[in-house]
Amino acid sequence: MQTKRTIFPNKILPYALLAPQIAITVVFFLWPAGQAIVSSFLREDPFGLSTSFVWFANYTRLFDDPAYLDSLWVTAVFAVAVTFCSMSIALLLAVAVNRLIRMGGVYTTLLVWPYAVAPVVAGVLWWFLFNPTIGLLPYLLSFAGVNWNHRINGDHAMIMLVVAASWKQISYNFLFFVAGLQSIPRSLIEAAAIDGAGPWKRFVTIIFPLLSPTTFFLLIININYAMFDTFAIVDVTTGGGPAGATNILVYKVFADGVLGLNIGSSAAQSVILMLIVIALTFVQFRYVERRVQY
Repeated sequence: MQTKRTIFPNKILPYALLAPQIAITVVFFLWPAGQAIVSSFLREDPFGLSTSFVWFANYTRLFDDPAYLDSLWVTAVFAVAVTFCSMSIALLLAVAVNRLIRMGGVYTTLLVWPYAVAPVVAGVLWWFLFNPTIGLLPYLLSFAGVNWNHRINGDHAMIMLVVAASWKQISYNFLFFVAGLQSIPRSLIEAAAIDGAGPWKRFVTIIFPLLSPTTFFLLIININYAMFDTFAIVDVTTGGGPAGATNILVYKVFADGVLGLNIGSSAAQSVILMLIVIALTFVQFRYVERRVQY
């Protein structure tokens, strides 16, 4: 059977349609990335009156700095915790909603609402809830013998940050998991139930493997979210403290470049952060995707 093909005689139209997206990519990604790479090899005074080319001095100084190495570790812990918590809770909620016959749409709408909240608002919300003086959660934790104070306890600050960042991302993951669950043929699940497989066995052997494309996609999105999009939450909740316990890489770039006016070091940090995300994405596509069942 011959397939019909549509031929567009206007050869300029495709480039005209791509032009806005290309312009946005160049102006808001390629140009700033290029400027960051150039600045990472320079040493500038805060007022930009003198500039000297220092080769890789900014990079070598970073890896000799214990504060930067500690920030790398804090970022790794934070990214893993946020990705695991947000994806696991979203999957649990998606499975629960998918089992509902009635009111499923209502529950879906209610669970999606937090995604519409701005990161700054989400950070302020959880800052009030965890506030040691007026917060509800520290009051409830006091009955369990927990003296909560994220201002002086680094572990408490990291827990608050993970909770706030995960809560903001659960709705996004939930939408994709619900869509993935609804695309799984019911006949497969019913056949497994007839063969005697219980709910957990059906989930492990049928549902979760068929969700692997969605899970793989969300894994990449959540890691990028934890590495980049959580800046506002960190800024309004902990400010990287106490004593750098929540000073993740994206916030350290801001603190050193904007607050500390160390442009060269900040640019070098942003380049390293970009390379880390690119490397993680490459590893995921190169090795993790092999386990994905399409």
